[in-house]
Amino acid sequence: MFIVGLTGGIATGKSTVSQMLADLGCPIIDADVIARQVVEPGTKAWKKIQQTFGQDVFHENGQLNREKLGQIIFADSSKRTALNRITHPEIQKTMMWKLFMLFIKGHQFAVLDTPLLFESNKMVPYMAFTIVVSCKPEQQLERLKARNQLSENEALQRINSQMSLDEKCRLATFVIDNSGDLDQTKKQVLEIHKKLRSSRRHWKLRLALFSVIVVFVSVISYLIVK
Repeated sequence: MFIVGLTGGIATGKSTVSQMLADLGCPIIDADVIARQVVEPGTKAWKKIQQTFGQDVFHENGQLNREKLGQIIFADSSKRTALNRITHPEIQKTMMWKLFMLFIKGHQFAVLDTPLLFESNKMVPYMAFTIVVSCKPEQQLERLKARNQLSENEALQRINSQMSLDEKCRLATFVIDNSGDLDQTKKQVLEIHKKLRSSRRHWKLRLALFSVIVVFVSVISYLIVK
C-alpha cells in the first residue's frame, strides 16, 4: 500500500476534494477528525493543554473551547508551536495505526488528509504522491471570512500562519485548482484518481515486505534446525 498526502491552504476546498475521493472509494484518514479525538476530555493531550494554556480554553463541560484557543495560537506563533508539540505526536501515532490497519486489509493506497503536511514535514517522507488543493488568494480570504465569521485581520492571521499556497504547489505531485465550479474541480479529481489507480507502487512495497518476511523466516528456520 502506498500513501497519498492531501493538503492545501485553509479554506481552499481540501475537505471538498477529500469527500470527492471518498465517494470514489478511496480510504481517507482525516487529520482534522483525529485532532478532535486526541483532545477529548481525559486524554493525554487534553491534560497537557490544560497544564500549558490553563482552564480558560475549556468549556464548563470539559470540552476544548476551540474558538478561544484559536484566538490565542493564531495571534502568537510560540503558543501555536507549543500546541503543535502537544497534539502532533498523538495525531501521528493514531494516523500510523490507521494506516497499518488499511495495509492489513489490502488496500492499494490510502489518502492522508492533513492541513499541515508540508509545515510539519514529518509524514512527507512516507508519501508516494502529494496533492495540494489551491485557489486564488482573494477567494481563500473571502471563503475563510464567510466560513468562520472572521474579520479580515483574523482571517489573514490564520492564512499567514501556514506555508504559502505557492510554496505548497511547488512541493506537490499534483495540484487541484479549486478556483472554479465544482464540476471543474471534480474533473481534476477524476484525472488524479485515474493516475493513482494505475500506479503499481503498492506491488513494490509488498514485494519488499515479502522479502523481509522470507529472510526472517529463513533465519528462524535455520536457528531451529541448528
